[in-house]
Amino acid sequence: MGFSGHLVFARSQRPLLEAPLFAGIAPEPGDAAHEWPTRPGGWRTLRLELGIWEYEMLSALVEWTGAPACVAHVTDSSTALVTGLGPEGHHWHAWLNPDNAASAALRTTAEVGDKAVWTNSPEFEGALARKRAELDAEVPTNAELALAWATAAGVRTTAGHHHIEELLRTHSPFAEDLFASLLDELDFPEAPRS
Repeated sequence: MGFSGHLVFARSQRPLLEAPLFAGIAPEPGDAAHEWPTRPGGWRTLRLELGIWEYEMLSALVEWTGAPACVAHVTDSSTALVTGLGPEGHHWHAWLNPDNAASAALRTTAEVGDKAVWTNSPEFEGALARKRAELDAEVPTNAELALAWATAAGVRTTAGHHHIEELLRTHSPFAEDLFASLLDELDFPEAPRS
């Protein structure tokens, strides 16, 4: 069983849990929320293993920090939907491990009687190929918007568009590792190694 929850990324001189939107969250140390090592410039990643994340929460976080922010909704470490937002209101989203995302979407949204029969059918394979193609077609636009978001965050990104596209098409056993790699590839300063 992998990690399921949210990875919240924003710039703040204070811990992200101090943001008013987290007022109702009072986790025990190491229990439901913890911060990854802070990146230079005050860029922080908060790992939350609880609750539902609504788009309005991202908007509230951007308002509180005054800087672009993003959140990755991770499901069992196998896939993640990353949504970014800037203070000017521009947003973007991208799937990490898109092949897993396509399969998961078809498994959970299909109106079929026996899921095992459905997932082993030629119809499922055809639907899966179409869903993968649909997600793949979104990658160039998602990469462009992610680069624009990083630039709006003040990052002097030297990342090539094709590198971001490649990462968005990559498969990894851990979607949370892909999230960290995406931030690295967008040229956010890396956290000091311990």
